[in-house]
Amino acid sequence: MSFGMMRTNVGAKGKAQPHYSYIMALGKYAKKSDEIEYTENGNMPSWAKHNPAELWECADLFERKNGSTYREHVVGLPRELNKEQRLALVKEWITQEVGNKPYSVALHNVIASDGEQQPHIHLMFCERLQDGIERTPQQFFKRYNSKDPSKGGAKKANETLTKTQSKEKTKEQRLRLGDFINKHL
Repeated sequence: MSFGMMRTNVGAKGKAQPHYSYIMALGKYAKKSDEIEYTENGNMPSWAKHNPAELWECADLFERKNGSTYREHVVGLPRELNKEQRLALVKEWITQEVGNKPYSVALHNVIASDGEQQPHIHLMFCERLQDGIERTPQQFFKRYNSKDPSKGGAKKANETLTKTQSKEKTKEQRLRLGDFINKHL
């Protein structure tokens, strides 16, 4: 019997690029590359399309001092699904939950303590929305200018929530995940 798991994380300034390297098994994490079934980057700004690591490096450099550089979903996937079925679930989840925000995802499949597969994804995404305005990396992470968006940074999709509202939002997202997994099973 399968069960779902979802953990959410927020990345502080200085944590985005190292975390990207970890989930993609780059640099000192390359030895973990045999655990990775799939990777993808999407909705990247034009300056990061050919090197998505640059988005996360620039987030660490240019995001405000107390700003978050990324959000992450760590989602446990059912063992009962094969690789293609897991990929279909992941792609649909990204479309529904991330929208047009820049993202990087890696599907890891490690061996659990019971000797069985433990497939899961690390989905990290930038809260800055793609609005079609070309910006330099430094400008992309500046504060949004509602009077003249072309002069400010990309707008963030985050809302100011109370702790209770944030917990409720996460609970709703986990319920959607449960429905999602059941649909794919």
